[in-house]
Amino acid sequence: MRHKFILLIFFLGIYTLNHAQNKFIVEADVYFSSEKYCEGAEKCSIAYSKLSSKGNQAKKQKGDMAYKTAECYRYTDRFKEANEWYERALLLDYQQIKPEVYYNNGEMLRMMGEFDKALVSFDEYKKLVPADVRGDVGIISCKESKSFIANKTRHVVVNQSAINKKEFDMAPSFTDSKETKLYFGSSRAGSVGNNTDPISCENYMDIWVSDIDKKGNWTEPRLADASGKINTEAHEGTVCFDGRGKVMFFTRCPNLKKQNLGCDIWMAQAEGKGEWGEPTKLKLKNGIDSITVGHPCVTDDGKYLIFVSDMPGGYGGRDLWWSSYDKKNDTWTAPKNMGTEINTPGNELFPTLGKDGSLFFATDGMLGLGGLDMFKATKNSEEMKWENPRNLGYPLNSENNDYSLYEVSAKKGYFTSERKDPNGKYNPDIYLYEIPPNLYDLKVIVSELGNKSAKIEGVKVVVKTDGFSWEGTTNKQGSVYWDKKPSADRYINEELSYNITISKGGYHEDKKGSQFTTVGINYDQNFIIEMALLPKKPIRLPEVRYPFDQWSLLVDSTINSPDSLIFVYNLLKEYPGMVLELSSHTDSRGKNDANKRLAENRARACYKYLIEEKGVDPRRIVPVGKGEEEPRSVWKRGEEFLAAQPADMSGVEVIQLREDYINQFKKTNPKLFEQLHQLNRRTEGKVLTMEFNPDTAPAANPGLLNFIKYK
Repeated sequence: MRHKFILLIFFLGIYTLNHAQNKFIVEADVYFSSEKYCEGAEKCSIAYSKLSSKGNQAKKQKGDMAYKTAECYRYTDRFKEANEWYERALLLDYQQIKPEVYYNNGEMLRMMGEFDKALVSFDEYKKLVPADVRGDVGIISCKESKSFIANKTRHVVVNQSAINKKEFDMAPSFTDSKETKLYFGSSRAGSVGNNTDPISCENYMDIWVSDIDKKGNWTEPRLADASGKINTEAHEGTVCFDGRGKVMFFTRCPNLKKQNLGCDIWMAQAEGKGEWGEPTKLKLKNGIDSITVGHPCVTDDGKYLIFVSDMPGGYGGRDLWWSSYDKKNDTWTAPKNMGTEINTPGNELFPTLGKDGSLFFATDGMLGLGGLDMFKATKNSEEMKWENPRNLGYPLNSENNDYSLYEVSAKKGYFTSERKDPNGKYNPDIYLYEIPPNLYDLKVIVSELGNKSAKIEGVKVVVKTDGFSWEGTTNKQGSVYWDKKPSADRYINEELSYNITISKGGYHEDKKGSQFTTVGINYDQNFIIEMALLPKKPIRLPEVRYPFDQWSLLVDSTINSPDSLIFVYNLLKEYPGMVLELSSHTDSRGKNDANKRLAENRARACYKYLIEEKGVDPRRIVPVGKGEEEPRSVWKRGEEFLAAQPADMSGVEVIQLREDYINQFKKTNPKLFEQLHQLNRRTEGKVLTMEFNPDTAPAANPGLLNFIKYK
């Protein structure tokens, strides 16, 4: 009898305990299944604490509550708490029932910047679900996270603290062409709906607006309409406008108890300054009310609408879809999925269009830093087709959710991010991004034409661009440099082209100048422009050699004489007004008359090559043979003879290579004797005019193409 009583009390105790446990489990499941994640986290954690882990069934129930608690924290963006509860579920081996424990925990770790731990979690998930490409994305993203951060872009990201509050502020969009009136969604105090959203733990969202005043500051945000037509007790969030700012599209999510209704896209027409007409709901769901459509993005002409939905026919999670406006029937066509170029097994959200027609969107299904990353896809020629989505990189993307980018210009825009705000909190806030101007500077170096070592001091350098100009003078090194003005502005700026001219007495004027541009150069650049002035004195050309007592242009293992004449060809191209006397000289050995005829033929050999081989106008070259009559001058420093004048003339002696000077070395230094004679055998150029006009210049002498006959 006593034995039966003890057993009865024992079973009554078990019944009572299970009944109590089931009460907590049932309540937690109700909150979780109805997506009341804010309160559901507490309900599920309480149920977890009431459960024992002894026995397989109890362990499974306890693991289920740990997992659901983690999910509630994940859905309310409390990453640290979610991670802690996923770890508890893993200790209870709940991954054998829900492998997603590993995947979701990896996501939480990644969003906290703990990439090494996240990699372990994604690896474990991949072992359990090898076919899910999300595991691959997570693994590769973790491995490349350091590369993402190391290769940061030039974007500067600034929290718009004048707009943001501690509550959710998200999805910025402008309605005016000057982009001074900013619309965004917010759950801040003052919203029409004053109840707490059981999903987000925030107030219901409304659409707010702020203006940029004349000083460039944001005004205090206000509700987007005073009439109450747009904002209601339901959620109103992401908003966009057509190109004229006359039609508003926005998301509205109803708050009706015991009704499984998804979000919808609504449209309203502008009525007067800052006022909107009664909105109408777009019929995009094909009669299935539980489907969610939202995050509208409309083309400037209002003909096409891109949006987000979980409707059937997608590739997993939420996808991007599009529809076109049928003006005749005043309806929107059946939605079309944007395809695998854009959509993944993950979630694609918050589409917007860039100034060049590119598509911006956020996804957690492609390689990124963590959570939602923003991508840019290029428009192709097909209707509503974009391709090659590219991650926008760090710091636009962070370890946390980043989304809803609005492009103001190629170098400025706004977006939403859940990264740490200035107070160290993780809240969805609106951020400004800008690419700072590229830094350019300019250095001009001037030397003598054909002799880069001869730098020219005192050259006037004038730089012009778009009606603005400035000038400077070269220093002893032949250079002048500009970076910042006294006002701290830059001399060289983006997307401009510049022309440089140089001049100095004793040199021919450089009428053509030199040009450079910053158009299309999207990086810092040091522009170094080397220029040359032509001295008003004989021009020493590159060495041209001839066989002994002949005038054919020598080509052997030591020289290619025709190539040496390319200098003359390029010189004439650079200065289209130049007429050049081309004179050949011999050394002093041999008879003077024979040397003069030999020099004449050598000059004509150069002339014939330039006319017949290179197509130079014969009126621009005058060949002259000067024989041995004009010995050249060289520069001597110590025992070294220099063919070109050195920049530093200290300790340098100028020597004219007359026959009597050279002969002193005939016996004492035969090698030098031959070298100095070779220096006298030269071809030089002298500018006759810089005003050549092909229309008025007289005809050339055809006899100059013939060689002089002599013994």
